[in-house]
Amino acid sequence: MVANGYVQAYRANAVLTASPGQLVLMLYDGVLKSLVIARDAFGRPEADPRRIEAINHQLLKAQSIIAELQGGLNLEAGGDFALTLDRLYDYHNRRLFEANLRKQVEPVIEVERLVRDLREAWAEMLCKQVVPETEGVRVVA
Repeated sequence: MVANGYVQAYRANAVLTASPGQLVLMLYDGVLKSLVIARDAFGRPEADPRRIEAINHQLLKAQSIIAELQGGLNLEAGGDFALTLDRLYDYHNRRLFEANLRKQVEPVIEVERLVRDLREAWAEMLCKQVVPETEGVRVVA
């Protein structure tokens, strides 16, 4: 139990000290984690009474995180890129809603692939991003 407290403190500290770009990456990771758990729940036997609950909970969680990503977009400053992401997040949420409503795994797999592509592109952008010089030291984020 004590170790669990350390894990929670570590996670909280990681969020508090993360850059905005790293926070977006963490949100993508959260969406992917929920989608993987939901996809796995689809593989449970239909007689499992927790199957539907797990699917519903994880898909709602993924949709909530996607809504956070969407809510963080600055459509005025972001121009076409932000508008495209806004539409893509709308699409993700619609597909996850359909997956949950119809209890179909295919939309989950599709959204997982799309979010994974976004996450990889975002991570690559963060690796290549150069932070302005601070006290004569150049830092690569």
